[in-house]
Amino acid sequence: MPQVRRNVVIVGAGFGGLSAARELAKAPVNITIIDQQNHHLFQPLLYQVATASLTPAEIAVPIRHVLRSQNNAQVIMDRVVGVDTKSQNVTTESGRTVPYDTLVVATGARHSYFGKDQWADHAPGLKTLSDALALREKILTAFEKAEIVVDSDPEAAKRFQTFVVIGAGPTGVEMAGAIAELAQSVMRDFRKIDKANNRIILLEGGPRVLPSFAQDLSQRAEADLQALGVEVRTGTMVTDIVAGKVTTDQDSIAAETVIWAAGVQASPAGKWLSLPVTGSGHVPVDATLRPQGFENVYVIGDTARHEADGTALPGIAPVAKQMGIYVGRRLAALARGQTPSKRFRYSDAGALATIGRNSAVADIYGMKVKGFAGWLLWGAAHVYFLIGFKNRLFVMLHWLWLYVTWQRGVRLIMHREPDRHAERTS
Repeated sequence: MPQVRRNVVIVGAGFGGLSAARELAKAPVNITIIDQQNHHLFQPLLYQVATASLTPAEIAVPIRHVLRSQNNAQVIMDRVVGVDTKSQNVTTESGRTVPYDTLVVATGARHSYFGKDQWADHAPGLKTLSDALALREKILTAFEKAEIVVDSDPEAAKRFQTFVVIGAGPTGVEMAGAIAELAQSVMRDFRKIDKANNRIILLEGGPRVLPSFAQDLSQRAEADLQALGVEVRTGTMVTDIVAGKVTTDQDSIAAETVIWAAGVQASPAGKWLSLPVTGSGHVPVDATLRPQGFENVYVIGDTARHEADGTALPGIAPVAKQMGIYVGRRLAALARGQTPSKRFRYSDAGALATIGRNSAVADIYGMKVKGFAGWLLWGAAHVYFLIGFKNRLFVMLHWLWLYVTWQRGVRLIMHREPDRHAERTS
């Protein structure tokens, strides 16, 4: 009798989910990938879309296109709302029920405001293309509004020219540096506003920026940020955020643009599975990336809490990618009747963060690299991990153009309100 092909359902097509699916390309299984977006997103470069350096198409690729030659995979664009582990079904928002023999949960993370969810309206974060485009519009519009009001209300213009980034991890540091460079670039196109009024303020509750990096790299990153004109305030806790103002434990800052980069919350996968989760919503998993009590459910990427040497692995792309590869290979071996790897082992290549033009810090296999060399290494690593030759080529060309000309060609503001000028005449 022919072998019955098992159904593998993968929820989420980020680094983890897509890596798992691709490892199963030749395995005797049927794969269903469910994602609420139709594209795989390269999140590490999302801030460059928000600061008008890259276009969405350069860091995202349709999931169906990635898997177009993988005959054992199908894609469903829908949002998962629940999992029935007894009947082994996944339920989606549209009412679809998708049966599984093995479930891989790779749903990523979202913003965490530490119980202050009302701050989200005034301090958006950056997790999706929609977030990036909304932030790009907000940042670019701030300069336009400053130009309009600078003569009649100079204080309002200063608020529009003030940008506050909360959280000095890699995302916050890269965002603050990119806004500082954007501010320098756009000033040549305005007639009235004064570049001296541009303020980019980076707030961090801890004692230093990039706390996961070595002390000397952290100090170099802070010095490079300050050289770009960024005001770095460490040991500063945000106590409130309202429209036009950020309040800290030290003072208040008048700013129309506030960006949240301070915390993440795992997806609600733990609730779907009725599992205990950490305070940030992560699902504890064992050495094979399965929650306790489940033989056919795997949780990977930002949703999982996996400890290596007593320390939880960080929620970064390399971790998710390696988890996805491990699970894909494990399931492929099981499908073929082979013995899979006993445990997941993370190979930590290091960490990178860019501060701006010619400036980055990197710790790769214990080798610390700073400045221009670090910047080249950061760029090469990010281009390498992009999916698709076209995206790699376009990103390199776009970066080269920006480097040579200082011109950001994606400074488009796309208003969402109806066109009031297109009125019907009688």
